[in-house]
Amino acid sequence: MRKFWIITKDVYLKNVKSISFLIMILVPFIMMGILYIAGNFAQQNSEVNKIGVISDNDEISRQLTQVKTKEFEFQKSDSEKSAQKELSDEKIDAYMVVSVENDEVKGTMYSENSLGQSTQLLIQQQLTGLQSMIRASKMGVSPEEVASLSQPAGLTRQKISFNNDGKMVIGEDNSTVQYVVSYVATIILFIIILTYAQIIAQEIASEKGTRIMEVILSSTTAQKHFYGKLTGVLLVAVTQMALYGVIFGVGYSQFRNMDFVKNILDGISMDMIIGPFLWYSLLFMFFGILIFSVLAALCGSLVNKAEDTAKAILPVTYLSLGGYMLGLILGASDPNNIVIRVTSYIPFLSSYIMPVRLANETVGMGGALISLILLVAVTFVLMLLSANMYKSNVLVYSEGGLWTSLKQSISIMRNERKKA
Repeated sequence: MRKFWIITKDVYLKNVKSISFLIMILVPFIMMGILYIAGNFAQQNSEVNKIGVISDNDEISRQLTQVKTKEFEFQKSDSEKSAQKELSDEKIDAYMVVSVENDEVKGTMYSENSLGQSTQLLIQQQLTGLQSMIRASKMGVSPEEVASLSQPAGLTRQKISFNNDGKMVIGEDNSTVQYVVSYVATIILFIIILTYAQIIAQEIASEKGTRIMEVILSSTTAQKHFYGKLTGVLLVAVTQMALYGVIFGVGYSQFRNMDFVKNILDGISMDMIIGPFLWYSLLFMFFGILIFSVLAALCGSLVNKAEDTAKAILPVTYLSLGGYMLGLILGASDPNNIVIRVTSYIPFLSSYIMPVRLANETVGMGGALISLILLVAVTFVLMLLSANMYKSNVLVYSEGGLWTSLKQSISIMRNERKKA
């Protein structure tokens, strides 16, 4: 065990003391700071789009000029020629010709640059509202009655459960908060997997590229070297997450009384977050990092040079990207989709998808436990298989690529077993 801990300590200290580790810690906070400053700067310096309105219907022009939003405002133009002159002189950002034919309002926007899809959608909603008012007036319906008819219906979700007597018990719906937690966890998991897959593959491939593996394996076993490397990199990942936890805790205690923080945390209690959902999400994250790290270590041992690690970990990248896209896109829009239900039980993908299903409450704790057991079992089977193949992998120097190296290492491992 002493040699195992020597390898683990060497890998851990080498990575933690590096400049790249410090950059990894600081980059998220630097990015959040830049986004916050950029958002405030854009909000303070944003200009309202001025849109000229040309219409034969004076009532439409009057109604539109009364509309003022944060995105745009209308001003009446005398003619299309004058509007073109104002647009050329940059006094307005665009102009719109509005006509009414058979109670149908039609608008044509003219601008040099796009005003943005959201702004165009809001303008279309304004024209739709005017069209409804025109048609309602012909039917003898008052504006108040039109507004009453257009008022959207209210819909809220109430979480329920049934006790042992079969009676329905109304509970608290925490799905929104849980979904935000799972969303953030999915993004963090994706970043950590890609980062540490590269690190662990680089760790193994660099020693193999220098032909020093023969010397190392003369003083320790291949399995100890493999587990030592893997444990050292995983401890670096745990250190990073622990530092984020400490920074978050200190930041929360210092800034929790700020109005900005209060607005974000308004209506959110720790009881909504801490519970079985959180612990399951953390376990899926941990074993997700572990299984992808084992796969990355196996792939890294198949290349001859450290420069080839980017190509070696492509299976890790594609699998991780697949789970990430399924969880965040399909899982968010349709958590009951058959693809999501099936893949939430497939190791590698379940780390991303099952927490999203738990957040949307489309699976019970029993289903999550089955998925977690499958993930843990496959992780340890892959770990044992990789450790057994590792001795053959690190001594195979093939120019035929990843697949050729894998076939050669399997052949060597089989021959060694026959001899044994």
